[in-house]
Amino acid sequence: MKPWPYPLWLAHRGAGKLAPENTLAAFRVGAGFGYRAFECDVKLSKDGEAFLLHDDTLDRTTSGQGSPAEADWAELARLDAGGWHSPPYAAEPLPRLDQIAAFCRANGCALNIEIKPCPGFERLTGEVAAREAQQLWQGALPPLLSSFKPEALEGAKAAEPQLPRALLLDKLWDGWPEVAEALDVVAVITNWRLMDAALIQRLHGKGWRALVYTVNDADVAQRLIADGVDGVITDRVDFFTP
Repeated sequence: MKPWPYPLWLAHRGAGKLAPENTLAAFRVGAGFGYRAFECDVKLSKDGEAFLLHDDTLDRTTSGQGSPAEADWAELARLDAGGWHSPPYAAEPLPRLDQIAAFCRANGCALNIEIKPCPGFERLTGEVAAREAQQLWQGALPPLLSSFKPEALEGAKAAEPQLPRALLLDKLWDGWPEVAEALDVVAVITNWRLMDAALIQRLHGKGWRALVYTVNDADVAQRLIADGVDGVITDRVDFFTP
């Protein structure tokens, strides 16, 4: 297989349990614990701005409501994306992808961008995320673009075919290996419960790296690392030392 340039340990959504997920505050907390690789979720505003948010609605992690795909960035930028977590993070804003890129480049951090499109915007979100990633990370280690949605990865491949892609799997659905081959992925990222030594060997046999989410148990992490996994996404940045 080709050399793998990404660290073994990745902080999930920044450090999305100790600080509000998918915010610059969470990235700062993760970096403070020594993490130099992060995972985050990217989607589009109504006017096409790439920014960080996990859910298809604003309700859980911001002061807004409804679909972010129906709001322009000027409206989204005014939302409180930290107060839901705890008072010290009140008024923490939603970050744009370019702000995350600046943080990662300034601190020498790698990034796994999960393309997390709102329904109906799968391919467009992949295209925009890839184009922005290509521009923002020029001359640096590019982010790994991943998604559960093959259409999003198809958009990313069409826009910037040279960027590395990974297929995310929460189950081993029929035909996933053929889809991964068609998308020309460099890695497959699964729920840790799906990953074992046999699957790691199978992925490596295809020339693909094997990554897992979201590992918060020491025994699970130890087993997977012993089996040869290439990346471990975790919430427990205060427990696992990268």
